Amino acid sequence: MRILDRYILKSVLGIFLACLFTFISLYIIIDIISHLEDMLKLQINLGILSQYYLSYLPIIFVQVAPFSCLLATLYTFGKLNRNNEIIAMRSSGLSVFQISKTVIIFGLVVSLLVFLVNERIVPRALVSTEKTKEEMEADRKKTGQKEQEAINNLSIYGLKNRLFFVNKFTVATNTMEGIVILEHDKQQNVIKKIVANKGVYKDGLWRFYKSITYNFDENNQVKNEVQYLEEETMDIAETPTEFLTQRQHPDFMNITQLNNYIWKLSNSGATTVIRNLKVDLYQRFTFPLTSIIIILLGIPFSLRMRKRATGLSSLGLSIMVGFLYYVLNAVSIALGKAGMLTPFLAASLSHITGLFASLYVINTLP
Repeated sequence: MRILDRYILKSVLGIFLACLFTFISLYIIIDIISHLEDMLKLQINLGILSQYYLSYLPIIFVQVAPFSCLLATLYTFGKLNRNNEIIAMRSSGLSVFQISKTVIIFGLVVSLLVFLVNERIVPRALVSTEKTKEEMEADRKKTGQKEQEAINNLSIYGLKNRLFFVNKFTVATNTMEGIVILEHDKQQNVIKKIVANKGVYKDGLWRFYKSITYNFDENNQVKNEVQYLEEETMDIAETPTEFLTQRQHPDFMNITQLNNYIWKLSNSGATTVIRNLKVDLYQRFTFPLTSIIIILLGIPFSLRMRKRATGLSSLGLSIMVGFLYYVLNAVSIALGKAGMLTPFLAASLSHITGLFASLYVINTLP
């Protein structure tokens, strides 16, 4: 590695770690202050509290790493430019890409690290934080709240190759409303569909009210007569507790689990759920690229930080561009989940736009 590369890397790495430490510390301090009253009321054990925030560290890291990369890039190249070191490098025949090569490689390494943490650690960390949160709230008297507690849009892959879709699940009364059950064969073909207005769990059994049962043949055509019952005792092994513990949430799954879950849902007809899950799946691959894209967006502005006024305007403009990048990403994800963009385009639109915009601006530098 050249002396120049080591010099730039040392500065970028130092600022990146300082920003990372600052953001993580601020997050924890602000969260503690905002929940201090509840913590004192519940008399939460210090060990449980430490475990909670330790499990949250990977989650905070993947969120703040891109902005830490941006600030590290701005500071490093801004300082080199103010000291006229960039001019000396360009005079020696180095191009902008040769000067910024070390930072770009650093961004790629951070993107890879974010991908690995997001894939292997974050799902388990989310599960751990949820369990710790339940432990912290174990002594809270929530009788009045529990009666009102309900879960909307619950989807579960249960026993006997069944998919459950529930519009509303009321925890206190063990009641499901707006029920659709799809039963599949080993090839994931739908062989039975059950629709019911309401289901109540009592005495170890599920009772469905106003249920309609459809049976399908190998061509997905309805066979026999459609069965309608005012009340029916269902052969469902899952208890309400198992429904709550087995519910699938994309944030708690890694890429393999999420992909398998989408495959299980593929023949269910739940197009909206499948589309949203596909957006989440593609975003697992594209989100880590945020670090390298935001570095590329910051390079042209940091290279213009020579005079104080120019430096401040470039700093503000680069942060604004980074903010717009995040806004574009949020809008494209929302459009993808609304069905206005394909899942892949929704997850990658902001990254493609940011990449081409940064390359264009870099090429226009003198």
